[in-house]
Amino acid sequence: MEGLEILGKALGMGLAIGLGAIGTGIAQGGIGAAAAGAIAEKPELMGRMLFILVIPELLVILGFAMALIIFSVL
Repeated sequence: MEGLEILGKALGMGLAIGLGAIGTGIAQGGIGAAAAGAIAEKPELMGRMLFILVIPELLVILGFAMALIIFSVL
């Protein structure tokens, strides 16, 4: 039974990080294109657009935190 537990942990951890990374990539693709257009028209928006582009990275950080929880609790 221990082999199945390890397999379940590994699968859960991989899904937590992997799906978060895929979601982040999809989100940043659209945001990056919009930010590039906005910065081309108004260069003073650079700081604001950079902050908005970084927000989706929270998905990967939360996925990593969930993977650590899965690893330590189960």
